Amino acid sequence: MRSLLLLRVIPSWVILVLAGCALAPLKPDVAACRGAGACPACPQCPPPKPAPETARYEEVSFDALPGWSGAALQPSLRAFLAGCARPAALGGLAGPLGRACEPARAVPENDEVEARRFFESAFTAYALISSESGDTGLITGYYEPIIDGSRERTALNRYPIFGVPEDLIVVDLAAANPDVRNMRLRGRLEGRRLVPYYSRAEIETRGEGFSAPAIAWTADPVELFFMQIQGSGQLRLDSGERIRLGYADQNGHPFRSLGRYLVERGEMKLEDASMQGIKSWSSANPERLQEALNQNPSYVFFRELPPGNDGPVGALGIPLSAEYSIAVDRRFVPLGAPVYLATTFPLSEEKLERLMAAHDTGGAIRGVVRADFYWGGGADAGARAGRMRQQGKMWLLWPRGEPPPRGD
Repeated sequence: MRSLLLLRVIPSWVILVLAGCALAPLKPDVAACRGAGACPACPQCPPPKPAPETARYEEVSFDALPGWSGAALQPSLRAFLAGCARPAALGGLAGPLGRACEPARAVPENDEVEARRFFESAFTAYALISSESGDTGLITGYYEPIIDGSRERTALNRYPIFGVPEDLIVVDLAAANPDVRNMRLRGRLEGRRLVPYYSRAEIETRGEGFSAPAIAWTADPVELFFMQIQGSGQLRLDSGERIRLGYADQNGHPFRSLGRYLVERGEMKLEDASMQGIKSWSSANPERLQEALNQNPSYVFFRELPPGNDGPVGALGIPLSAEYSIAVDRRFVPLGAPVYLATTFPLSEEKLERLMAAHDTGGAIRGVVRADFYWGGGADAGARAGRMRQQGKMWLLWPRGEPPPRGD
């Protein structure tokens, strides 16, 4: 009833304009408009929003996977079994992946024949196909940086490595709407309103007034920036002790590529926009560095991990396996699932065909055919990760007899 009353007080020309906008542009008779002033122009309709990306899972035989017959599957089996240590993260022991753990544990160690038999009998292979990019997508690399620093602030180490801020609020939308089960809102309270959390530039501007604990300090803001992009790292103290830092949370702002920004500004060529190229640019342009870093509003907060971890902990809650763990978009690839990857080594035509485990996620890892390949820790791994920007294809291995994920 209220909508009908409102409709009555809307001028008739507004209704006609809106109708023309919704159906087709009006072509008023110009002569009829004379003496009545100019005809109102039909406002330009905004372009329709593109449909969200969806996944199609196309069943294929294992023989259709390039390089499958020659792939070494024992390391892949160990990577899959690592995820079985967190059955709740796999959907529980009764879930599809959880039920595959028991027969996986029964495979004799170092038995390549039985490892192959397990994967081929327990899983069905599905080609991942995107509604936007088809069966091919971007494969990048990441690693665990090792940077120098100290527990306390010094004249040299003056850039803080922040833990989770006291005023950061995280809202999990899954409880309210299952359709947004993988979405979380991050913000802070301003009076009784939830507002977006501080961006990178705002955090840097607040300085010591920022309400987050400083876990440690480092001398190089660029190394810290890349550790945030990687989502984990190690801090090497003067004593030789190392502190392992893991992802704790994020400020809720979208990731923006620093390399892309520098390319668009004409500061470097596209082929030079690697981690190494960005570090070289920052060394040559220290006075412009903070402005460039602030172009990525996303900011990652860390937590100190207990000693004894074999590697950085991914989103699945287990240490990552060097060269056998990948980060994926969990909307399309469930965490813990085996994923066959076909791409090439960085800056090379050499084939990289390997059965990986989906152990991690990342703010920049968005898409059906999209993965971040974990190379391990240290300088050599960093060199490979920094240069990796390959095209590739992916196949999800999903427990046999179970319907594949929804894909939306």
